[in-house]
Amino acid sequence: MNRSRKFSLPKPLAIGGMVLGIALGSYGVAAAASGTSSSSGTTAASTTPSAPAGPPGAPGQQPWGNQRSDETLLTGDTLAQVKAAAVARVGSDATVVRVETDADGAAAYEAHMVKADGTPVTVYVDRSFSVVSVESR
Repeated sequence: MNRSRKFSLPKPLAIGGMVLGIALGSYGVAAAASGTSSSSGTTAASTTPSAPAGPPGAPGQQPWGNQRSDETLLTGDTLAQVKAAAVARVGSDATVVRVETDADGAAAYEAHMVKADGTPVTVYVDRSFSVVSVESR
């Protein structure tokens, strides 16, 4: 007499497990995608392809953090004029990391840059493309 039984999983339990797996997988994909997406349709190629390393002790991190949801990357003529004003003030040896609107109200626009010596700076530019202030960290 053979007493071995074949194990079978009840259908409702199997279906529940599949639904849970799909839901968790979808959440993971959505969470990963939302960390790098931009609703403005512009790419980082309009400034500098990769951000330089931050200050010592924080390799690979931008000292300003990531782009905020209430600020928009600049494009076209506005990008070119803000970038030109920022480079003229800080120096042509500085690297432009990101140019965007300024939601804090310091100016209309801000350019995040890194000087040749690694010092991070933010250049605030008004609507007439004049530099309002420069903040070093």
